[in-house]
Amino acid sequence: MNRHLKTESGLQSTPSFFILKGVSMNEKWIENGIRQLEEEFGKEKVNKAIEYLKNFEVEIPSWVFGNFGGGRFGNYTPPGAARNIYEKIDDASFVHKLTGCTPRIATHVLWDFSKDGIEPDYKIVEKVYQYCKEKRISLGAINPTYFLTGSYRGSFTSPIKEIRKRYIEQTIFGGQIAKKFGNNLLTLWFPDGSLYPGQIDLKENYENMKESLIESYKKISKDVRILIEYKLFEPGTYSTTIPDWGTSYILSKSLGENVGVLIDIGHHPHGINIEQIVAILISENMPGGFHFNTRYAADDDHSVEPNLQMARIFYELVKGDVICNKDKKKNWAYMIDQACGRENRFHAILHSINSLQISLARSVLVDIEKIKKLQREDEIILANRFFNNAISLCDTRPIVYKALLEKGLHYDPIKAYIESGYQKIIEEKRK
Repeated sequence: MNRHLKTESGLQSTPSFFILKGVSMNEKWIENGIRQLEEEFGKEKVNKAIEYLKNFEVEIPSWVFGNFGGGRFGNYTPPGAARNIYEKIDDASFVHKLTGCTPRIATHVLWDFSKDGIEPDYKIVEKVYQYCKEKRISLGAINPTYFLTGSYRGSFTSPIKEIRKRYIEQTIFGGQIAKKFGNNLLTLWFPDGSLYPGQIDLKENYENMKESLIESYKKISKDVRILIEYKLFEPGTYSTTIPDWGTSYILSKSLGENVGVLIDIGHHPHGINIEQIVAILISENMPGGFHFNTRYAADDDHSVEPNLQMARIFYELVKGDVICNKDKKKNWAYMIDQACGRENRFHAILHSINSLQISLARSVLVDIEKIKKLQREDEIILANRFFNNAISLCDTRPIVYKALLEKGLHYDPIKAYIESGYQKIIEEKRK
C-alpha cells in the first residue's frame, strides 16, 4: 500500500473494482431494450447514443464528499464524510472507477488548498497534484473561494481595498494552478450583493466588480478558460452583483475570447427556459459550461434527476455540437455542483451521473433533420410529439447500461458501490 495514501488520507485499504455477479441475467433485459429502441429510432441513432455516452465526461466536486450539513440538518453529516482533500480524492477516484466518466475533480481554493481558510498554500497544491496522479484522476476546474473570512461586505466589490486585493490575488493564484496543475479551467462565483435598497450603490457595485475582474484577467494566462457564474439571489436578497446570464455575458465580452458563461441549474427563477439560454450562447459562440444539479427550492443542493428540462438542455448542447465533440476545444465544460446534507454522498453523486447519461441519450435519439422539416411545415403539435417521443417518452436506460458494459463496467454503479464494501471502510476509518 502506498505510504502517502496512509499518511494523507488515513484510508489504508481501498477495495479493487470488480464486475459483480448476476450481470448476465440483466443483459437480456438490456438487449431487449436496445432492440425496441432500434425499432423506433433506428440502429444508427441508438449506436450514436451509446458512443456519446462512452465519450461523455463530467467533473465531480471535491466538496460533495466533505463535511456538509449544518443548521438545516442539526449539524448532521452523512457517515463516512471526507475530512480533508486527500480523502476527497480517494472518494472521487472510486467514483471514476465505477463510472469511467469522472476523470477530474473540481476544487475550491480556500477549502482545499489552504491551512487557515484565508490564504492559499502553493505547497498543498503540489502535494494534492501528486496525490491525484497516484489515484489516477486529475485536477479539474479551480474555484476561487470568495465567500469566507472578510467577505461580508463583498469580495470583488468590497469597499475595503485590502479585501478586494486579497480576493484578486487569490483569483490570479487560481489561474496559475489551473494552468500548471489543472485543465486550464477557472470558474468564478461571487456572493457580492446587498440585502436592502439603499445599502449599496448598484452602479458603483457593478463597476467595482468589472474593474476587479479586469485587473485579475490581465495577470492570468490566456490559455486558461474562465467561466463567470451567475445567481439570481443569495446571499444578497435585494441585489446580486451578477444576477443573470446577461450580466455574465456582458462581463465575459468585456474581458476576452477565453472568457464565458457558467450556467448553474439551481441559480434561476422557477420555470425559466434554460435551454433557450443555452441556444443563445451557442449561437453567439460564447464559451460556456454547466454546474449540474436539480432545483426544488432556491439553491443547488439536490442531485440531478432525469427530468424533461435536463433532456431539452442536452438536446441544445448536442445540436450545438458542444458536447462529445472530437475537437475538445469546442466542447463546453461540464461539472456537477451539489451538496448533500442528508443523503449518502456516493448514492447522490452516482445518481446525478446516471441522470445526466439518461438525459444525454434521450437528446441524441432526436432526429434533428426530421424535426426541422416539421418546423418548416409549421406542424406545431406534430413537431412537439415527435420531439417528445425521444425527450420524454422513451426509456434510455438500456443505452446507458450498454455503454457501461462496453466500457467493462458494471451496468449499475450504485449497485456496484453498495456491494463493494467501500462505505463500510470509510465509515470505520473516518469516525
